[in-house]
Amino acid sequence: MTENALTDPTLFPVLAPYQTGFLDRPDGNRIFFALSGNPAGKPVLLLHGGPGSGMSDSARRHFDPAVWRIVQFDQRGCGKSTPNAGDFGNKLADNTTQHLIGDIEALRQRLGVESWLVFGSSWGATLALVYAQAFPGQVRAIILAGVTTTRWAEIDWLYNGLSIFLPEAFENFVAAIPEPLRDRHPVSAYHALLNDTDLAVRHKAAFDWHHWEAGSISAEPQAGLPLRWQDPAFVLARARLCVHYFENRAWLEDSQLLRQAHKLAGIPGVLIQGRFDLQGPPATAFALAKAWPGSEPVMIENAGHSTGDRGMAEAIVAAANGFADGA
Repeated sequence: MTENALTDPTLFPVLAPYQTGFLDRPDGNRIFFALSGNPAGKPVLLLHGGPGSGMSDSARRHFDPAVWRIVQFDQRGCGKSTPNAGDFGNKLADNTTQHLIGDIEALRQRLGVESWLVFGSSWGATLALVYAQAFPGQVRAIILAGVTTTRWAEIDWLYNGLSIFLPEAFENFVAAIPEPLRDRHPVSAYHALLNDTDLAVRHKAAFDWHHWEAGSISAEPQAGLPLRWQDPAFVLARARLCVHYFENRAWLEDSQLLRQAHKLAGIPGVLIQGRFDLQGPPATAFALAKAWPGSEPVMIENAGHSTGDRGMAEAIVAAANGFADGA
């Protein structure tokens, strides 16, 4: 999120959660969750990006706290959920897309939610689609921003093809890969580096990964890494989760979410997309809108991938307010 977004009057004030807790899973994972807004309000689930970015105060500012019962959680391996992906002893064998879907359903049942609005941005958009296609009866409506479906073409674009727009940054990104690994795709090479036995190697790879991503997250000028991305523990956990999911193509068949978009028929959706989104180009949102009956694409001119870019917050708030009025 850009610095301008932190004081954006479009957004609702930051309010502390009224309840936090842990969802204990049978495999030993503990999923941290937080509830905000109106305890008797309409339920909305917010799915964070990354993978591994963790939930944020800013995300819930798009939803009127007087209207919504806002549910957030840290996906496996990040934030306050344990075990953390930055722990080298955590081999991430129990951290897959299907594990996350199981966590969402278990949380819904724990909270006594019959059905909810689901919001996801970036990787959270992919996760929202996987969940809704698996459990369409539990989803009232969907709002997506920075639309992704995590096809291999999208992964390859972000860590390879995007080099045509950012040649200097890409040169640094691949130069940081040791010579023996340079015949690999950058995702595969960084997967090896972020699982190296040497902590110093893992830390350096985590920051190199984030410096590459930071160059394309927004259509607005950025000065260095976002604040959270300057924390060594945060970037290590997030980068390790990113390469884990992308090396395994999110455990999805290629184009699965587009092919199965018909399962979303009857679920209204708003697809909010920045015209100049380099990380998740508009072609994905366009293809999804064509495949998903009842979805509405909303193109934000001059915006990039960040929900903090101009026009993105207004569109998310408007979509949420529309579903609040219509629910």
